[in-house]
This record gives sequence, structure tokens and C-alpha cells, in this order.
Amino acid sequence: MKVEIVSPEGKLLETEAELVSLPGINGLFEILDNHAPIVSLLREGYVRIKGKNIQIDEDVEDKFEKDKDEVRLKIKSGTIEMNNNRLIVLVE
Repeated sequence: MKVEIVSPEGKLLETEAELVSLPGINGLFEILDNHAPIVSLLREGYVRIKGKNIQIDEDVEDKFEKDKDEVRLKIKSGTIEMNNNRLIVLVE
């Protein structure tokens, strides 16, 4: 699936991913390829993106933690929309 993470400063990440784990307001949940359409609110926590060859731009690299095939981003809150195998994550 295509994943896009956007903050008030601009686009933080655009990549292909196999799995995204999110801190929903009712608890953690995961989104896989071809997930049904969903809109959800996020609470403080980590957005975890798993995939191969995730590239992070140098100018935002300090916002992410990277470990093998996983990238993590600490957020205060946010919103997601999954539709047509594209996940858009708006974070603060």
C-alpha cells in the first residue's frame, strides 16, 4: 500500500509499506494491504511502518527512528484515511 505522512510542516514520508501500526483513540490497530476504507482519529504514540527499502528524506530524518525494515514516528495526535490501498496519515 502507498503511505503518506503529512504534518503541519509538510510531507514527512511517502513510501510503499506492508503494514502500518497506529495508536488509535480506542487502542492500537494495524492496517495491511487492501484494507477496507477507514477514517480514524489517533492519540499520542508511535506510527510504525513496516516495509522494504523505506527511504526518508535527509531534512526530516531526525523525526524518525529506523530499525531494519521498520520506521517509527512519535506523534501527539492525528487522523488517518485509508482508501483504494492508499493510507494518508495527518499528524501533529
